[in-house]
Amino acid sequence: MNKIFNEDVLLGISKIEDDSIDLILTDPPYCLGKDYGNDSDQKSSEEYLKWTYEWIDAVLPKLKKNGSFYIFLSWQYSPEIFVYLKKKLRMVNEIIWDRRVPSMGGSTRKFSSVHDNIGFFVNNNDYHFDIDSIRIPYDEETKKARTRSIFVGKKWLEMGYNPKDIWSTSRIHAQAPEREKHPTQKPLEIIERIIKASCPKGGVVFDPFMGTGTTAVACIANNRQYVGFEINKDYCEIITERIKKYNNRVSLFEESNISVISLNKNNQSQLSFLLAK
Repeated sequence: MNKIFNEDVLLGISKIEDDSIDLILTDPPYCLGKDYGNDSDQKSSEEYLKWTYEWIDAVLPKLKKNGSFYIFLSWQYSPEIFVYLKKKLRMVNEIIWDRRVPSMGGSTRKFSSVHDNIGFFVNNNDYHFDIDSIRIPYDEETKKARTRSIFVGKKWLEMGYNPKDIWSTSRIHAQAPEREKHPTQKPLEIIERIIKASCPKGGVVFDPFMGTGTTAVACIANNRQYVGFEINKDYCEIITERIKKYNNRVSLFEESNISVISLNKNNQSQLSFLLAK
């Protein structure tokens, strides 16, 4: 555990044991032409859906029987991908992430898109879900919301209320402290909420598309283990710096653990970065 492989998940997925993952949390390319330093988001619609179904089929066997699967998508392809996933898993929620995008600007020929879709799926009804870890604290603004109270020391304590399926969290602005050089970086707040709710403490989170390592940082901050893949070497270097800033380690990827591996028949090679425990 606690490893990030700098390679294509479809080529390296055999490194992950079947039935070993508590939570798969993934933010794959959306097929909207974003630049991730490779051609991963430059596919046609048909190629994109075929590729998406392929990596889904590759990662699902790694999930424990009581595990959960979350996927970020855009409205353009979420219907097809959700239908495909519902053939294999049970859908619990479609969560709408309201990015709180300012109202100015946007298209004059359609309604401006200001949200992402998050699909929440499980293998069976025995899935882990810790609602108390993600309750929204009680305050004056939310006092009319339904809350849970517990009796402690001769008085009632408000526990806060259950987050609904619309999450209003601002996207990461250019000047935000957590902002990295990545076109679709997700806020740490959202990733932490998913991990705390759907992965037990000490459990394992698998992210097939690590990006700038938000999943890894969230796991370290919340006593979870992680494993994942990131095909872009530059993003792996960003992950290194993010974790150095977070926990003051010398390096996420120890020099002694860097090895060059052959990835395909064309003799292309990339680095496999392993985190020393």
